[in-house]
Amino acid sequence: MSEELALPEDLPPMDAMVAAVEEMTPVVVPETVPETETPALEDLVAQKTALEKDIAALQREKAQWYGQQFQQLQREMARLVEEGTRELGQRKAALEKEIEKLERRQERIQQEMRTTFAGASQELAIRVQGFKDYLVGSLQDLVSAADQLELGVGDSWEFSSTHGDAIIENADPTPVVSFAEQGFSSQKRQIQALLEQYRTRPDYYGPPWQLRRTFEPVHAERIENWFFTLGGRGAILSLDSRLQNILVGSAAIAILNQLYGDRCRALILAATPERLGEWRRGLQDCLGISRSDFGSDRGIVLFESANALIQRAERLVGDRQMPLVLVDETEEQIDLALLQFPFYWPLHLVTKPEAVTIFLSPMKNPIAASCGVSRMETT
Repeated sequence: MSEELALPEDLPPMDAMVAAVEEMTPVVVPETVPETETPALEDLVAQKTALEKDIAALQREKAQWYGQQFQQLQREMARLVEEGTRELGQRKAALEKEIEKLERRQERIQQEMRTTFAGASQELAIRVQGFKDYLVGSLQDLVSAADQLELGVGDSWEFSSTHGDAIIENADPTPVVSFAEQGFSSQKRQIQALLEQYRTRPDYYGPPWQLRRTFEPVHAERIENWFFTLGGRGAILSLDSRLQNILVGSAAIAILNQLYGDRCRALILAATPERLGEWRRGLQDCLGISRSDFGSDRGIVLFESANALIQRAERLVGDRQMPLVLVDETEEQIDLALLQFPFYWPLHLVTKPEAVTIFLSPMKNPIAASCGVSRMETT
């Protein structure tokens, strides 16, 4: 063991080994800068510093420019939004003014409609009362004169409301249609229910022969007076237009059709084809019927002559049907023979009282004074 740890005897001396190591280690000689290159290095450092300052300044300018542009953009956006809002506000105000104008116009039109179709002015009421007094007095005089006369055979004559002379042709009496003779007291509740339905719950798409148009209180007042006061035979005050009178006549046709079905036949009397055309179109519109419902043997019949209408009405009575005569408001005279049938005659206020003429045509059937003239009143 001691032999193995023993140093070899052939190792060189320590000094020799150190010297050998020093020879093998390279000697580092510090690099020296020539004195001529020192100013150039300082210049580069100065340029670097200057460039760094310039870069920092440019960055500050860039940030400042971006900030200015952003603020300008914000101002422009705010200006555009303000202008847009102001323009929208102006348009809104203009639209509100237009809406107010339209609302006022709607109210004015509705007021005019109520005044025209559903109301009556003081002047109109005065004229109505004056005409009522005249007509009632004249017809009462006619009834009194007719009661004092003995019926006999005579010539045809014309009776003017300004005179008082009367000549009545004698013939066999013809029975009066039952629903006009007895009035409508038994059907009053049913008629009032139909009128209330027409006024409050109009059915614009209902079946034919039923009223399809708006029914105002003034229309209901006219038709109630015709049914319950005049008993379905008499003259009532005309409304402002033929269409309004047609509407009231359509209500009468619809109610009688509801009560009596096909037995009720409407006969229209007007002097000219143009007026008959207005009646036909108005009845079609109000009752939902077609042209096929107008004819000589069905539905509604149109007449220009009172004589032809009376002949047709007499045949209908003979066939146990119920004629309903509707006279145009422009007719200023009426044949007394019509008074034996239920008739509806809207008298116009502009008609002069002395121009209203009642005459007797040379027909076979006479006048039933007890059922016709006495009921011809106005409201």
